Amino acid sequence: MGASWLYTDSCPRLCGAIILSVAISIRAGKIGQEIFTPGDANLSPFIAVNILIFVGAVIMILGFLGCCGAMKENQFMMILFFIGLLMILLLQVAAGILATARKSKAEQALNKTLLMNARLLSSTNENERVFQKAFSELQEELKCCGLVNGASDWGSNFRHYYKTCECPRESDSCIKYSGKTIYKQSCYASISHMFSKHLFIVTALAFGLAAIEVLGLIFSIVLYCQMRKK
Repeated sequence: MGASWLYTDSCPRLCGAIILSVAISIRAGKIGQEIFTPGDANLSPFIAVNILIFVGAVIMILGFLGCCGAMKENQFMMILFFIGLLMILLLQVAAGILATARKSKAEQALNKTLLMNARLLSSTNENERVFQKAFSELQEELKCCGLVNGASDWGSNFRHYYKTCECPRESDSCIKYSGKTIYKQSCYASISHMFSKHLFIVTALAFGLAAIEVLGLIFSIVLYCQMRKK
């Protein structure tokens, strides 16, 4: 009973903490809602990430429930723990399947979104300043300039955001534009790569931790059976 109790006590809370930390870090990353317009909020990786954030929070709560049930040898609490963990496991697997099944559609939606949002860089509308500022910070981090066609995507706004495009020194990855030495590569490829990487992490996290949670279900059944024998 000792091993089963230890697993039920610590593993669900650890899994929940891992899911929460990874999912929140992806959701709050540079490629977040500042880079996509409100109409793009249904891109499947972010739906899957939202599901995982909910899953992580609930699993941590279930961990405390399982711990109390095991310590007090409360059969009702162990049943609630089992049912709750089973439902969360199914939801977690659904998030992984959603991210996998809609991968191609998500990538198509991303490509379409990036092409559309490239026009926002040259906009002089004050409503687009938030997007432009967020993107300028992103291109500085990714060491690229512009979204699709390079620095020309910025249009007349280049004079306001050129500093985040500048190369620290001249090299093969830099070009001259409007008298400035800037990164030659646009951010299109880098963003697509990061998007695919996030999608893979979400899928691997959902399916990888699902295997651990199956063990949690097994141990909870073992504990419950041992309690009934007493």
